[in-house]
Amino acid sequence: MHVRNLPAPVKRVVHLGSRSYGRLTAERRMLPSFLICGGQRCGTTSLYRALAAHPVVLKAVLHKGVHYFDTSYRRGPEWYRGHFPTLRSAERVAEKYGVRAQTFESSPYYMYHPQAAARIASDLPYAKLVVLVRDPVERAYSQHHHEVARGYESETDFGAALTLEPARVHREESRLALDPAYYSFAHQHHAYRARGEYARYLSVMAQHVGRERLHVVESERFFSEPAEVYDEVCRFLGLPSGLEHPRFEQHNARPRQSDMDPGLRRDLRDYYRPHDEALAGWLGHTPVWRRA
Repeated sequence: MHVRNLPAPVKRVVHLGSRSYGRLTAERRMLPSFLICGGQRCGTTSLYRALAAHPVVLKAVLHKGVHYFDTSYRRGPEWYRGHFPTLRSAERVAEKYGVRAQTFESSPYYMYHPQAAARIASDLPYAKLVVLVRDPVERAYSQHHHEVARGYESETDFGAALTLEPARVHREESRLALDPAYYSFAHQHHAYRARGEYARYLSVMAQHVGRERLHVVESERFFSEPAEVYDEVCRFLGLPSGLEHPRFEQHNARPRQSDMDPGLRRDLRDYYRPHDEALAGWLGHTPVWRRA
């Protein structure tokens, strides 16, 4: 039986035991050569599943998101390394395919946490970063619906949640940047409008890891042209091409109870205009959601 299908109490015991074993064997384990760093509600799970199906890619042992560089950095490098496959597993892949095996994880909050990029640059100095972006209006609406469904958001009205956002996240980003031990629930779960200011976060990441190690993908393109986008990502990561494509599926999509208020949609679209213009410099073209 797969771990995902186990009862929650049993799953917690399995995860705890696996992490403890992983920590004890950390020196015999791989470190990621690439990360999917965001953005939230932009198709990261779907891309993770597609890349995990590549024959020379070994995924994280327990789950796709380790959240080490954002909320668990205090646990230390051995804890982090314990989440990944063994070097022997990598050797078997190299023997079979004649190329180096790679491993990775996907933690979308890495894109937004003020200290994550610097930590990644320090601990994984050669890792490449993949970032997905999506129409920021739709992304914000999707995130709110997602947080409500998970019980992390008590304000069920999207417009009201946007109104609350400035007070909720006031000075939280500064506190996170200054205090390595600080955690902000509001910053992680209630920053709906801010999350769509993609160019701002990409610039911070580039300052730490270098522009050449960042690859930006429009999720709309990934879902409409999955094979082409997948091949582009594989080339960026140095993964062998010419192999059979995985089955492309959309994961974590949630049905909506209602459409967004048209007036609120217009206001958000106007708000994001300068941010989308800045994003065009990263994409090399106008974002797909601005072309219509």
